[in-house]
Amino acid sequence: MFLAEAEKRRAAAAAREQEMLALVQENRAKVVLAEAEVPKAIAEAFRAGHLGIMDFYRMRNIQADTGMRQNIGDSARLPKSPDEQ
Repeated sequence: MFLAEAEKRRAAAAAREQEMLALVQENRAKVVLAEAEVPKAIAEAFRAGHLGIMDFYRMRNIQADTGMRQNIGDSARLPKSPDEQ
């Protein structure tokens, strides 16, 4: 009796894990689709006059700075090789 309940819980957990993996994949696909809309929105903002070239360059500079900071932060978390210690 106890083994049957344990097996049911294990099967339910495995099914839930598969559902979560499918949900993650679905959400990643949504992110990719949303990211594809960004260049279109920027182009439309240029055409409509809501975004100037200096605004665009400022935005790109902030993106580059953020990327650099993330890379520095990621490299600080990596374990050091025995040669560097």
